[in-house]
Amino acid sequence: MYQERKSLHRAYLKDEPELGRRHKGDRWLLIICALLLTIGLTVIYSIGPALSAINNVSSTYYTFKQLLAIGLSVVGFIIAATVPLKYWKIHYKWILGLAIFATLLAVVLPVNPQYPAHRWVRLGGFSFQSVELLKFGIIIWFASFLAVVIKNNQMKEFDKTAKPILIAIVVIGALVAAIQSDLGSMAVIVAIFVSMAFIAGLPMKRVALIGVAIVIGVILMISIFPYRRARLETYLHPQANCQASGYQVCQALIAVGSGGFFGLGLGKSVQAYGYTPEAGNDSIFAIFAETFGFFGCSLLLFFYMALFSRLKDIAERTSDDFSRLVIVGIIAWIAVQASINIGAMIGILPLKGITLPFISYGGTSVVFVSSLIGVAFQISRYTSYQKIGIRTEADRSKNNEDISSRRRIGGTYNPGARSSFRD
Repeated sequence: MYQERKSLHRAYLKDEPELGRRHKGDRWLLIICALLLTIGLTVIYSIGPALSAINNVSSTYYTFKQLLAIGLSVVGFIIAATVPLKYWKIHYKWILGLAIFATLLAVVLPVNPQYPAHRWVRLGGFSFQSVELLKFGIIIWFASFLAVVIKNNQMKEFDKTAKPILIAIVVIGALVAAIQSDLGSMAVIVAIFVSMAFIAGLPMKRVALIGVAIVIGVILMISIFPYRRARLETYLHPQANCQASGYQVCQALIAVGSGGFFGLGLGKSVQAYGYTPEAGNDSIFAIFAETFGFFGCSLLLFFYMALFSRLKDIAERTSDDFSRLVIVGIIAWIAVQASINIGAMIGILPLKGITLPFISYGGTSVVFVSSLIGVAFQISRYTSYQKIGIRTEADRSKNNEDISSRRRIGGTYNPGARSSFRD
């Protein structure tokens, strides 16, 4: 089976569809991401003195580190936006292999007593969170895998689709959720798998089967580890013990409520002075709400929605399945991770210790999310100039034969079809 899949993948690369004439990339994508990074830097700058006072470092330490992270993210973006798409498809094994190696390396390396989970690779003064690279590698690999399955009309074959997906989720779940104790990141990875498989046209019975397996896995992960059961209890009754297990949730709600409509203003955060744990990372949305209020939070959510809208627009104009599925994976990553972070801060989701994309302090998340945005920008250079609002007769009859194909993002590239949408 492996040799057969390998030969099919080589054939797919050999017969790679024409990407079309290169043109300017989506500049709005750059503008929106730059705005989000600027917002994140502004928040870190405003609470930098508070974080520095708590950790006995220079008052500019956190601002400088965030600037460095943004600089590295720009480098990552440029590299990703420059490398031709076919190289991502060809070398996906190296990316995924490096991600798995980094994840295993994080397990065997000594941990920081302040952060005892095996989630970080620390070598000298260099450190990064391996699961971010893993998310990047999964999107590239899974898009390539599904593109081959679609091209060879194997989407309904259990051994070629659902079985490999289930095996991949189990293996990755063992590494991330069990060994690294990072259930939040695992939730994001599962969302990436499910979203991409759904858009690719995986039959609903197979999607339901994967969903049931995931639910069983989540129940096991919660029941096995006592601290996860405690977190679930805290989520259900956050005010029951605000001085112990519910402390972070209660302080986050205080921060959000203190912001009012327009917020307390830059540099006036109270909760950043040690009251809300991880004020620059996991709890940054609560600090953002305290600083900028309901108006600022609404504006931040608007920017996220604008980003998703631009990415969806790119997906609707792409010329091949691989590119389209990569965009879907990016949307799933950012949307689900942001939802988990924000939901935890306002008390509608359990705490998961997960960063807010583009906003939270730290280089790993910023660099890899920006790199994937670079891949999306590369894809936007080869999109068509029209969405397909009316499909050809062949497309309609094909959809009648295969109901699952209707789930693919509307407006897929078809230069021969008439269009009711134009730029």
